[in-house]
Amino acid sequence: MQAIWITKHGAPKVLEVRESPDPDPAAGEVRIRVRAAGLNFAEVMARQGLYPDAPKTPCVVGYEVAGEVDALGEGVSDVKVGDRVAAMTRFGGHASVVVVPEARVFAMPESMSFEEGAALPVNYLTAYHMLFEIKRVRPGEKVLVHMAAGGVGTAALQLCRTVDDVTTYGTCSAKKHEYARGHGCDHPIDYRSEDYAEVIRRDLGDKQLDLVLDALGGRDWKKGYELLRSTGTLVAFGWANMNVGGKRSLLRVVSQMAGLPRYTPMKMMQDNRSIAGVNMGHLWHEGAMVRREGLALMKLYEEGKIKPHVDRVFSFAEAAAAHEYLESGKNVGKVVLTP
Repeated sequence: MQAIWITKHGAPKVLEVRESPDPDPAAGEVRIRVRAAGLNFAEVMARQGLYPDAPKTPCVVGYEVAGEVDALGEGVSDVKVGDRVAAMTRFGGHASVVVVPEARVFAMPESMSFEEGAALPVNYLTAYHMLFEIKRVRPGEKVLVHMAAGGVGTAALQLCRTVDDVTTYGTCSAKKHEYARGHGCDHPIDYRSEDYAEVIRRDLGDKQLDLVLDALGGRDWKKGYELLRSTGTLVAFGWANMNVGGKRSLLRVVSQMAGLPRYTPMKMMQDNRSIAGVNMGHLWHEGAMVRREGLALMKLYEEGKIKPHVDRVFSFAEAAAAHEYLESGKNVGKVVLTP
């Protein structure tokens, strides 16, 4: 098989495609011949040395794939050879063959392409989990989605449309506003020219948001918390502000840590607000829940209510270019790699 290796921490040029033997599935596992694999910001930060969960280099990362089942381990009952599936991988997904537990495999609708299948697990599971497991968004609520034109942002906007009368605000550059509107954003905000907090307060008044989905981190967590109404929730699911120019920066890390808000249970109790954190990479032990959410998303796709937007497809040989494209913020939607 082929795999994209992070040979050491650094710029995209540290990536290297290597050959190795195909793995064999153990009991309860499924082997998938990968046709497409998703690229996420977590993998970019792993390459930079900024993702604490990443394995030590040299390593292969990647959380999601789509392809065809070509071998089964003993005891697998719900999947058969030849099935078209999407799956979540605990790293190792940027490879032409992967082995995963059966519980992390989801049958794909016939109408779903492999590229769409690879674009769904991480982004849509993250968005679904935040909106319907953590907050349980209700009709009439107001939601702020940061990085609204990215993969999770697109998923969150589409999923918000499945609930009646939800109003969405989204931060993204001006050139991505049309895209964000097309996927359900009612009020796109150009974060480069406007303060999103001021825009929202101008529209709604103070403390009126029901939910803030924040992948920015640092000082933005404090800004988002202050925009919440009573019973509102801020969900932190990333720390994109830690990235600067594709390089590790000790000064940046210190600055971001210094800007972290200080919350206590007493303050949240007095404010009647809540804060939650989501990292799907730390929910491997919740297999039944993840599978339930994944199947619900496949049903929403079949009903035409969601559709992953694949922005660019890069071959494994173009992995460095794919990383550069994603970390520079050029993407609108998902970046996908193909063997």
